[in-house]
Amino acid sequence: MSAVDTPRDSPARPDRSSGTLAPPGWRTKLGAFARRAWIMELGVYQSIFRFVFRRPRVPVGASAFRYHSPVLTLLVVFIVLSAVEIPIVDLIVHRWAWLRIPLLVLGIWGVTWMLGLLSGYLTRPHAVGPAGIRVRQGAELDLDLPWQVVRSVERSAHRVDKAPAVVDEPEGRTFAARIANETNVLILLEHPLDVRLPQGRDRVEAVRLWTDDLDGFLSAVRTHIP
Repeated sequence: MSAVDTPRDSPARPDRSSGTLAPPGWRTKLGAFARRAWIMELGVYQSIFRFVFRRPRVPVGASAFRYHSPVLTLLVVFIVLSAVEIPIVDLIVHRWAWLRIPLLVLGIWGVTWMLGLLSGYLTRPHAVGPAGIRVRQGAELDLDLPWQVVRSVERSAHRVDKAPAVVDEPEGRTFAARIANETNVLILLEHPLDVRLPQGRDRVEAVRLWTDDLDGFLSAVRTHIP
């Protein structure tokens, strides 16, 4: 492992051109989409439960680092507008029960979903502790990076609009847990690592993330990487 912000010589990257898997069929994609939607739906209610009962998901002995600041205002605006919309729509369609009830259910579900999304950000922060780094993004992502697989951690301001979560960069195949299209931390791994991501399993060599407290995050890392 390298110290934080320490220059490195990049090792030779393995050739990924051989043994490339064929693109998945539509049934596989549909199954993956359904599974992801189900996981997100369960995560919404779990996150609300954790928020109400003040049970943030932070490993014992680890420091928590939030990442929701860039999107907090937007989420709050959406929640407020969605909540205000429910009685307005109900008043408009009040005379048609066949339409009123489905719209009422849909509106309540929408507000609940947005509250769960925000609760996921609040109760599932990034964590830096004795066991390693946990990279989170709401209830959908919980990426465990033990210290033995971490090569270095450094500040790295990076913004990409409309880009996939996993891209090939000079550092290797990189997963980016972006918030508002931005990241400010780059974690390089000792070797390619098979990980489970919201989009499915992949093999990555680096991870990018955003944290609201960049200096605190790097300081916590330094206590574990000499």
